Amino acid sequence: MYHHSGNVAQQTAGSATGVLDHKAPDTEAILFQRCTWCGTAMYHRVLCPVCRGSDLRTERSDGTGTVRHSTVVHRNTPAARNVSLIEMAEGFVLRGRVMGPLIGIHSGDRVRLSTAEDPVRGEPVFQLVDEPYRAWT
Repeated sequence: MYHHSGNVAQQTAGSATGVLDHKAPDTEAILFQRCTWCGTAMYHRVLCPVCRGSDLRTERSDGTGTVRHSTVVHRNTPAARNVSLIEMAEGFVLRGRVMGPLIGIHSGDRVRLSTAEDPVRGEPVFQLVDEPYRAWT
């Protein structure tokens, strides 16, 4: 489960602010924060980047998104790998890896969260929803 590793105080039941739900460890999910003042979704933040509010509510993402940018990295790894910025359906952006051919991942490709974990960086791993047929067009 991918979640903010900061210090999270357990609060009383019924209050969703700052509480991480650990009741479903068997499902992979991305936990993100949403500002209760302006509604901005963000990933791994302490303050809202829009209004600077500190009242953030933890929510669970459905795991689908779109590749915003992807690049191939050759350093500090035994083999080349991709690093992508994924814009999630909830509106926040995070860095992760997309499984597939390195040259076959482009901006605009739809992805969903995979159960795999990046062995090098421990970042979320995604898989392509639609197979890329760009070479045929």
